Amino acid sequence: MDSALLVHRLHFAFTVTFHYLFPQLTMGLAPLIVVLKTLGLRRNDETYNQAARFWARIFGINFVLGVVTGIPMEFQFGTNWSHFSRFAGGVIGQTLAMEGMFAFFLESAFLGLFLYGEKRLSPRAHWWAALAVFLGSWLSGYFIVATDAWMQNPVGYARVADGSVQLSSFWQLVLNPWAWWQYAHNMSGAAITGAFAMAALGSFYLLWGKHQEHGKIFGKVGVIAGCIFSILQLFPTGDGQGRMIARYQPVTLAAMEALFASQPGAPLVIIGQPDVSARRIDNPVLVPKALSFLTYRHWAAHVQGLDAFPQNLWPQNIPLLYYSYHIMVGLGTIFIAIMLISVFLLWRGGLFNARWMLWILFLSVPFPYIANTAGWITAELGRQPWLVYGLMLTADGYSKTVSAGNGMFTLLGFMGMYMVLGILFLFLVHREIEHGPLGSSSLAHPIASRASAH
Repeated sequence: MDSALLVHRLHFAFTVTFHYLFPQLTMGLAPLIVVLKTLGLRRNDETYNQAARFWARIFGINFVLGVVTGIPMEFQFGTNWSHFSRFAGGVIGQTLAMEGMFAFFLESAFLGLFLYGEKRLSPRAHWWAALAVFLGSWLSGYFIVATDAWMQNPVGYARVADGSVQLSSFWQLVLNPWAWWQYAHNMSGAAITGAFAMAALGSFYLLWGKHQEHGKIFGKVGVIAGCIFSILQLFPTGDGQGRMIARYQPVTLAAMEALFASQPGAPLVIIGQPDVSARRIDNPVLVPKALSFLTYRHWAAHVQGLDAFPQNLWPQNIPLLYYSYHIMVGLGTIFIAIMLISVFLLWRGGLFNARWMLWILFLSVPFPYIANTAGWITAELGRQPWLVYGLMLTADGYSKTVSAGNGMFTLLGFMGMYMVLGILFLFLVHREIEHGPLGSSSLAHPIASRASAH
């Protein structure tokens, strides 16, 4: 691979991976804030309103960091991927512009109203502001996903004389069948992040004996939402996305499962290590015929392996693709187990006294981030060697006049700046957690608390 191409790919991979740490939490928290506001309004309980305001502040911090880290990616289309921008800008410019409209106008305007306008709004108007924030964040998410879905499954375009593509049907672009399944799968993943974050913080407050009522609300809403969306992540959204891949990108499916040989009744690999040079799976744990059934709903269905495709069209890093996919699926299965147990304990009235379960919820908070990142790695590596599937190779899309050295210099600069932003984010979130839903610092150090008591 050309060294400049490798640097440009690493550059964009780093910026987009870091950026998505923030939107996944805002999109995940948005519906939960609406739930908290709804419960507060219907029960006339100020505790729920306090909980909603607290998570809106966390939402606001994430939103700002998401904007700051998202804007450079727009510029990278021109600086690092100019040939791609020239080729596909007539199509993807539509959805990217609409995402900006919803993110910057609807979402940010109503977020400001929700955070700072409560005293000037009626309770119902404040609820509508929360709903508008939710709709704005999820609509902006759809247009981003629709952009990526077009790169996975190009529709609604026409070739023009200079070799580029222009939009021929706006509705085909936004109603791309790939986009619907990818969006549903992506948003359920974001909701899992939000639910685990809420449940984890509730567990933290309960374990440390602070903000008990709010901690119980966070735990209850978090585990119920987490259970619902963890199941939806598996079925139907994960199943639907998998069937899309089987239909439109069969070589990607073969690489994700490390299926080197086409066969009827193909097995599903639970554990194993792919050996690409030998074209086999080492130390496999298999479920016989399961891949055929999951893909085509028939136990003896024929599934194409990598041997059915020219090797130059195989995804370029099959081991990483395979492992990222299996990490995503494995963590998703663990999420279902954690949340089902938590909901059962909640139903039995024992969740808030089961310290072992509270510790599990508290320590689980990083794993939805890992699972979502692994999912996007799977999607983007699976599309390779194509930048736009079937239309433009990745090797043809980068800026040929930007050298590897220039790309590496800016990549190191971004790493330094984003490290500072990451530290700032952790500081701001820690401060909000320390202040708590009531807005006053109450998580003092135990030694200091004892000293003041004496």
